[in-house]
Amino acid sequence: MSADVRLIAESELAEWLTAVNTGFLTPADATASDVAQRAEYGDLARTQGGFDTDTGRCVATFRSFPQELTVPGGATVPCGAVSNVTVMPTHRRQGLLSRMMAAELAASRARGEVLSTLISAEYPIYGRYGYGPAASCVEWEVDVARTGLDRRRSGLGPDEGRVDLVDVAEVRRVGPVLHERLRAATHGVIDRDARWWNLATGLEEVSHRPYRTKMHVVYRNPAGEVEGLAAYVADDHWTDAKTPLNTVQVKDLIAVTPAAERALWHYLCSIDWVLKVRSGRRAPDDLLPHLLPDARAARVVTAADFLWVRVLDVVRALEARTYAVPGVLVLEVEDPGGPAAGRYRLDAGAGTCAPTDEPADVRIGVSELGSLYLGEESAVRLAALGRLTEERPGALALADAVFRTARRPWCPDVF
Repeated sequence: MSADVRLIAESELAEWLTAVNTGFLTPADATASDVAQRAEYGDLARTQGGFDTDTGRCVATFRSFPQELTVPGGATVPCGAVSNVTVMPTHRRQGLLSRMMAAELAASRARGEVLSTLISAEYPIYGRYGYGPAASCVEWEVDVARTGLDRRRSGLGPDEGRVDLVDVAEVRRVGPVLHERLRAATHGVIDRDARWWNLATGLEEVSHRPYRTKMHVVYRNPAGEVEGLAAYVADDHWTDAKTPLNTVQVKDLIAVTPAAERALWHYLCSIDWVLKVRSGRRAPDDLLPHLLPDARAARVVTAADFLWVRVLDVVRALEARTYAVPGVLVLEVEDPGGPAAGRYRLDAGAGTCAPTDEPADVRIGVSELGSLYLGEESAVRLAALGRLTEERPGALALADAVFRTARRPWCPDVF
């Protein structure tokens, strides 16, 4: 069996979406609503399909969309976000993903995108194409009874602000503004468009992922300004003796001040009938455990890589972010046949980067550069793993100091 790879036509959207569903093990035919949404929000110029040459059936899918990613220092860079990647089990090992990826990376570079990003379902796949894990996530489960919080005193005083339950209309009003404040201050956060908010609040839904109504709360500081927002659901679990044993699952929690974070977590851990709180995806150094009187009440239930980054334009990428300390590093970036290959002089103090013929201080693969870029990984650790080479004594320590960030990157959203 063989297949051709090409951009799809609008008339092929239903078949393409059905192939996506099959690839993600939700084998349902795409509905008219699904097709209409994809036609409205998608871009056929960024949507590829693999089609069996004998049957004409769609057997592979791939798309991208424009995205903005916040980097250390608060600037944003344009990215090509990769999503909906599938290859049917009947057509594996035929190079379909490699062909679609090559076409996407070339087009992304031509569009002027600095990075390519994705969420990797399987670890071994995307390193082959120059991606590196660039932001991890952790989920905690909080044993409410162990927190040490006094549930009788869970409210906030007048000088501490207030937490209010709000409806969807209020979420749509305050949420986007709050998120813009968050991503201006938090590296690793990506932009949320109108469709994200539509799906998150039930104004739109896709057929294979029905919307589940959420409860929403906001934190307002003493001046009345919204500084935090949480969305959550709860199960309905009772013993035979009608004792509630419920778990709250946090679907989204964003806050722009520590006071807002503390207030929202304390609220979630003080809801009647709730024994457990699942935090959802948080940064590995999230404040959550230590916002509780007993940090051991929160145990890690998930810890994994999450956002992956592929550097396409080294100069623009390295000039976009800021650095912890000044210093000059010459990086030899290895990217066989790729756009990032070359030798670059980074002046972290001046915030400049340019190609150079100077001797290399550090030799690094493009995947490892992606892991280093947001401050997720340590240059010293990469060297210990044999994935980075020091060419000049002292360069490794400087690289570690230059690329480190005070907080770990955090990407709260799947795409």
